[in-house]
Amino acid sequence: MPHLMIDYSPNLEATVDISALCDHIRRAAIETGVFPMAGIRVRAFAASHVSIADGDAKHGYIDISVRLRKGRSTAAKRAATQAIFNAASTFLAPVMAQHSIALSMEMRDIDPILSPKSGTIRDHL
Repeated sequence: MPHLMIDYSPNLEATVDISALCDHIRRAAIETGVFPMAGIRVRAFAASHVSIADGDAKHGYIDISVRLRKGRSTAAKRAATQAIFNAASTFLAPVMAQHSIALSMEMRDIDPILSPKSGTIRDHL
């Protein structure tokens, strides 16, 4: 863990390199030292339908959601949240200077009892 999901308005695909944003956020998550590299998953989904602010199609948004297993201190989660948000903000700054974009982020714990996991990624690193 963690799972980092980027939900965004589809109009941003013309101005934001979403694949590069995913990779940038993945590297930022690793650099926090809070998460094991093998557990990091970053994915992005464009919303099929959006209506933002006054309804003008020029507006866009990017929302980053981080789900992770319990066990990290609030201070560690706060630092990781800020580091990832800062990385996204830095990456998006040139586009946000030219376009109407809302950027948000949330980190939340997953109950490990209700979230079984299995995988072989660590075996192949």
